[in-house]
This record gives sequence, C-alpha cells and structure tokens, in this order.
Amino acid sequence: MEIEITEIPSLQPGEISLVEMHSLLNVLNVLRGELSLIGLHLADDPDLLRQGLALCDRIKDSFTDPARALQFAGRVPQDKLAIRDEIAAARARHPAKAGDAEMQESLANIRSVFRILEVRAQETLARAGAPGRWIDYTVDELRTDFMEVFAAIEKNSKGRYRIIYNLARQQAADYYVDFVVESANSGSVAMPLFFKDVMRDLIANARKYTAPGGTINVGVYETDAELRFVVQDTGLGIPPGEIQTVVHYGRRGSNVQQVRTMGGGYGLTKAFVVTQRFGGRFWIKSELGVGTRVTITIPRLPAPGV
Repeated sequence: MEIEITEIPSLQPGEISLVEMHSLLNVLNVLRGELSLIGLHLADDPDLLRQGLALCDRIKDSFTDPARALQFAGRVPQDKLAIRDEIAAARARHPAKAGDAEMQESLANIRSVFRILEVRAQETLARAGAPGRWIDYTVDELRTDFMEVFAAIEKNSKGRYRIIYNLARQQAADYYVDFVVESANSGSVAMPLFFKDVMRDLIANARKYTAPGGTINVGVYETDAELRFVVQDTGLGIPPGEIQTVVHYGRRGSNVQQVRTMGGGYGLTKAFVVTQRFGGRFWIKSELGVGTRVTITIPRLPAPGV
C-alpha cells in the first residue's frame, strides 16, 4: 500500500542546514575516503594526507552553520588546489608507487569527485541567492546530467558493479537502470533548482539499498499542472511499521543498519522538506525483500501573467 507522508518532527536550524548540505556531505565523504586510500597505497598510512583529511573534517563540521557552509561552497577551487598540492608532495616523497596503475586510478577518482563537488557547490550558492528559483532543463540535458551521475556512482564502486541501460546486457553484478524524462508540452522540464539534488539523493539511495543484479526505475514527467518524479527499486524494502518514520531526521530502516553508507540518513528527510517547501506531496510504497517506490509531485508555477 502506498502511504502519503504529510509531516515529520520539526527540525532545528543546524539540522535543516545539514539536510540541505546532504549531497555535498556525501561527496565530501567520498573524497575523504579516496585521500585515505592514497595514503594507504603510498605509505601504508591512511592518515598520510593529514592536511586534506583535516580540511574535509572542518568542512563537514561547517555544514550545521549555513553561513560557514556557504563560505566552503565558494572556496572549493582553492581547496582543490591545496589537496592537489599535498598529493603531489606525498607522491614525491614516496616515488615507488607514485605512478602505478592503482595510483592513476585514485587520481582519476579524485578529479571526478572534485568535478562533482564543484557542480554541487555552485548549485548550493545559486540556491542561496534564489531559494525559490525554478530552472528549465531540456529533456536531453537532464538525461545527460543523470547519465553522468550514474557513471560517477559506478566509478566509485571500483569495479564492484556496473550500471547498464540495456536489460539484455545485464549480468549478475550489474544494476539495470531505466531512466525516462518526458514533458507533455515541450522538450524541456521546469523544476525547482533544489529538486535535481533531491533526485540524485533518492537515486543514490535506491542503488545503495539494492543489491547488484537489481533494477532501478526512474521517471520524470511534467504536465501543465505538476512535476512528477518516481524512483523505484528492487532492494531491501522498509519494514511496514517504519515507513512513516524512516523519513525522520537521521533515521534509517532497522533492516539496513549494516549497509555501508557515506551519508547520515538525511536523503529522505531532505526530499520531504523540499517537497513541502514547494507545496508538493510525497508518497512511499515499500515491501520487505521486494523494494521501495518513492513518488513526489510538485505543482507547477503559474505562467507569467496568470
């Protein structure tokens, strides 16, 4: 049965800030993990890149303070250079493995993480300047954006799984993804600037709680009246008595506590908060061992002059 979520406990200001920075937090945790791996590879020391690791920790600590979080978002290019320089110095001190294939893969991952981090930071700054802003995306642009998201998720797995888009090619360790974007009236889709971030988080959740070999279906459909988004997986599902509460701040299902995660349990909370902020509605349908479906509808802004 599909359950509509209509309210959650009120959030404190610091919690709201952390929820809004959730996507940046996830990427930053990936970056920190890559820095530790480089230290292990070069010198068998996960803390080798101490300055970069400390910088990641300071940034994460800033996420409960909106003003400090925005300062970080504006400083990403400088922080990237500082981390790049520290990696270069560490490679010079430990030349034996500085140029091997594993090191090159880690460097490529770091570059990919920073590309994502820079995009997320720019989106964060844009939201702060116009929190209610809607953006028109072409259908092709949205598809391309999310293909890049899936590619980054696959790359971060370090070969543990593939993400494929043709069911006939799916092997046991592959995720099959069906991603469809349609607009009833044109070749573009309008959505709140923050909403693409919500989509990314919910898609990442679907992947996280679905074992390799599973299926993730994503649909975006815009009409004159509303924007509709659905993500459905074949994952673990949510215990029946927890569907209402799994959306609460920092809450995860009791059946997924052992699943490795880079986040803090804020993805569903953020999705609900953003949905409410734009006057939308939010449903969850889930069955243990079968999967979960999240549906969001947001009323479209009236056309100018209406």
